[in-house]
Parts: sequence; structure tokens; C-alpha cells
Amino acid sequence: MLATLWLLSLSLPTLRAYTLISCAYKSLCQQALVSGNDVVLQCDYPKAFWYFSSVLGEEPLLLSSMPYVKKLPGGSLQLTNPQPSQTGLYHCQDNDSALVVEYEIDFQDVSTLHITHKGLGQKPLQNETLGLSGHVLIFTRWEPWQDCNRCGEPGERKRLGYCYIEEHLEKPMPCWLYLRTKKARYSRMRPELQVEACLVPCNHVKEIDQPYFIFDIYQLGKLTNNMWLTCPLASIYRPIFWEANDMPLTWQGQLSNQDLNTVLEPANGGRQLQVFQPAIYKCFVQQELMARFNPRPFPDVPEALREEEAGRQQGAAREASKGKAGPVLKGLKLTLLVGIILGLLGLLLKFFHHSQGKRSDQVLLVK
Repeated sequence: MLATLWLLSLSLPTLRAYTLISCAYKSLCQQALVSGNDVVLQCDYPKAFWYFSSVLGEEPLLLSSMPYVKKLPGGSLQLTNPQPSQTGLYHCQDNDSALVVEYEIDFQDVSTLHITHKGLGQKPLQNETLGLSGHVLIFTRWEPWQDCNRCGEPGERKRLGYCYIEEHLEKPMPCWLYLRTKKARYSRMRPELQVEACLVPCNHVKEIDQPYFIFDIYQLGKLTNNMWLTCPLASIYRPIFWEANDMPLTWQGQLSNQDLNTVLEPANGGRQLQVFQPAIYKCFVQQELMARFNPRPFPDVPEALREEEAGRQQGAAREASKGKAGPVLKGLKLTLLVGIILGLLGLLLKFFHHSQGKRSDQVLLVK
């Protein structure tokens, strides 16, 4: 079962949305996913211990301090940017070494992703029969279509497909879980992403004024003529939509080579957008505005030099002002010091005179 778990990363500006994978208590679940996209394996036991066994048949490894692997407070396991090498068995157990839940995950290589668009007449991969241990069928198992990425206007929706292998009268398995230690590699063994046009009405019950992020970025210029924008809380497993100056950026435009100023990254379902010129870019996740980006060019060199010169002149003016004020301040300080000294002398004289008067009275009384 796939769901979305929002975990806010402290490494801004990237806010990640992790896809939550769940399985029934004390059960083993097989799941194919694409590499490079964050997931969380659910285990509802706060003091859980997680062990990993690769498909190579290695001894189970306790997952405690591995890079990009983190146990969450509730017991679930967070996998950031998982790679095909992390395909294998994930075992969650309690303090008494009793099974809580197990996952067999096939992280299929996203770098081999086959992407097609129905509107362009592009076809997905065809089924093939391979002679591995007898004849087996290799095919794509498709996930349900995601929601349309826009409402009230033409949009697009996508679905993921995973490589599966089926033996006669056997349950199909994700390709790399089936092959395990076998060295066979076939070009047909690839995950897929399919896109089609969609048009759905808007749900006006939804709140319209949602909070969103604004990024002002100075990176487009003569030395850097492109950059990547990352949509917060977006994922290949969620509907994503981009605009440039209020104009839609579509998979159809990219796959037909019509959009030449931007590139949607297929490996993360369009979570990242490569841009080559300044514009106001907006990204939407599940039809909600998530962020606005304002990439701006570096200032031209002459203008920068003028600003630098103006700054130097302002600094010199401040120093000159300090130089003029210096003698005046010194004079005021000297006057104040003289006044204090004279006041102290006056008090001492008064006190001395008053003491002398008292002594005269005492002498007269003695006589």
C-alpha cells in the first residue's frame, strides 16, 4: 500500500515527501519501487530493530547508522535516495526478536526508465518471453493512474509500471527479486512511466489560498546559464505541475521537443525542473500551489563595478565625516573634564573652610 508521509527536511530549500509503504502485522509484502525516490517502510513498534538482507544472500545486517537510512521515532524506516543495490529483504522485529513486519523491496533502476506519452502515440514496452529456467514471461505491472495534475483546464496524469517476471502457474515477482543472484541482464527489464492528457473539474470545497514557498535565486547569468529547481513536497508518486510565466510546462511538450527552455526530470517524475532563462516558475503538487521561484540573472559587470565604486565612495564619506567630527568631540570631552575638576576643587575648598571654622570655635570655648 502506498501513501504519502510528509517529513520536513532541515536542509532547506528541499522539503521532502516520503512515500509510505505499509504491510499487515506479521506479514511479508513484496513491492517494486523506483530507485532514487524516497520511501518509508512502516513498522508500528517504537523500539523496533531493522535488519537488511540483500538479494545476494548475505547475512542480515542491523540497520543502525547506515548512510541515507534512518529509524523514525515510531519505529518505521526512512530510506532516502535508495539505490538498486538496496534491493532485498527488510525485517522489522521487536525487543524479543519476534517478527513485526517484513518487506521484500525491488528498487528498480530509475536511470533506465522508459517514458511514453499516449497523446504522441508512443507505446510502452511489450511483453517478452525469456529462456531463464524454462520459459518465463517478462511484463510491466502498472500502478493505478495518479490524479490529474490540474483541474478546470487541460492537464496530464501519469502512472508507474514495474518490471515483473512470471513463471507458468507461479505468482509473478518483481524482476530483480526473481533473478536474485543470477547474472542475466535484459534490456526489457526496465521500469516505465506513462503519461496521458486529462481534464477534470475543480473541487471548490478545497481551500484556495494555501501557503506556499517563495525562492528568489540569483544563479542565471553569463557564467551559469542553467539551474535546477526542486519542488517542495513533490515526488514521482504524486501529481506535479509546473508553470513558467503562467504558461504550462507539459510532458507532451518535452517529449515532442516543443519545450526547449525547460527540462522536467523523468527520474523523479518532474519534481525537479531545469531552467535556462529567467522567468516566474511555479510548481503545484496535487493541484495545490507549493512554491514560486524567481531565478534572476547575475548583475552585469559594469553595473556591479558601479555599485562597488558607489560603496567605496559612501565608505570614504563616512570616514571623512568621522574625521570632521573628531576635533569637536575631543573639545567637548576636554571642556567636560575641566568642569568636573573645577567642581571638585570648589567642594574641597568649601569643606576645608568649613573645617577651619569649627576648629576656631573649639579653641575659643577652651579658653
